[in-house]
Amino acid sequence: MTSLGFVRRMVTVGLCGAAVVAATAVPAQGAGAGAFGADAGGEALRGGGWQLTDTGTDARFRGLAAVNREVAWVAGSKGTVLRTADGGRSWRNVSPPGAAADGLEFRDVEAFDGRRAVVLAIGEGEASRVLRTEDGGATWSESFRNTDARAFYDCITFFDSRHGLAMSDPVDGKYRILSTRDGGRSWRVLPSAGMPDALPGEAGFAASGQCLVSSGPRDVWLATGGGARGRVLHSADRGLTWSVTDTTIPAGDSARGVFGLAFRDRRTGIAVGGDYRADQASPKAAAVTRDGGRSWRGAATPPPAYRSGVAWLPWGRSAALAVGPTGTDLTLDGGRSWRTVDTGSYDTVDCTWDGACWASGEKGRVARG
Repeated sequence: MTSLGFVRRMVTVGLCGAAVVAATAVPAQGAGAGAFGADAGGEALRGGGWQLTDTGTDARFRGLAAVNREVAWVAGSKGTVLRTADGGRSWRNVSPPGAAADGLEFRDVEAFDGRRAVVLAIGEGEASRVLRTEDGGATWSESFRNTDARAFYDCITFFDSRHGLAMSDPVDGKYRILSTRDGGRSWRVLPSAGMPDALPGEAGFAASGQCLVSSGPRDVWLATGGGARGRVLHSADRGLTWSVTDTTIPAGDSARGVFGLAFRDRRTGIAVGGDYRADQASPKAAAVTRDGGRSWRGAATPPPAYRSGVAWLPWGRSAALAVGPTGTDLTLDGGRSWRTVDTGSYDTVDCTWDGACWASGEKGRVARG
């Protein structure tokens, strides 16, 4: 990865001064804001919105894995990992021992349940690591440490409890893909022969844990920015071969491009992004696909500003949320039009099968919808 890419990544992920969380659980604090939701027919519901919880830390949580209404994991700055088992009323510090001392910056977490989870630390060289737990964070094992100074891992995704991928910014002109077949216990670098060439200056954004996402048993998509065009790569064989398509989200600068993806199934997806700089406009911050990423169409009414995270709501087929530092937006028509429903700052969002949505971001912010 180029030095320009490294500077962009450090600005994007924003090293946030974080206090280490106390080892005991802390009580939650309710603070409702905004309203969003849709019923099975796509009609907006009154009430609801984000309920802010008290995590007891000011870490920035760009990694979020929502298991269900009660269980969620967040991972963030200064080696911080938290877990709740009571819907956010209390959070337990389950950070890997030594992670804070080593300066690890967690940017993605994938959880299979309340006990099993995999976290990704980002950075050049050995700063990029994968750790996993099978006992709710009581103990952790390191299953991968990057030894190539040219690699910088951004995101991780799992197809099921055994098969998963992690992606690095381009090495020798191509994105590097790690693969696991045993739930993250071991990893191997996949051959690069089936990977298209990266554009000059192109990379992924470690901003929300959504630059690499999967749907179903084999399909996976990779979001890019920084190059001349904001692109999305797609693989239908778990990362062995890839195709690439331009999106309508502008790039052409190290701060602009596609930051987050969400796929409802193997055909229907939403991309969000823009320019993360607060003083720069993001007029085309969302796009949709109906053919698995072979083509993308810009939103007719996009979010009003940069958005880094996106998730489909668990009911209906056309409702989704997008989040960013300036607010949360709702679509009820599959991503064609968006309206702002909350002005709180969040970096990422995730929704569960049983009707709950979670969001997390700066200054220890974690909320449930």
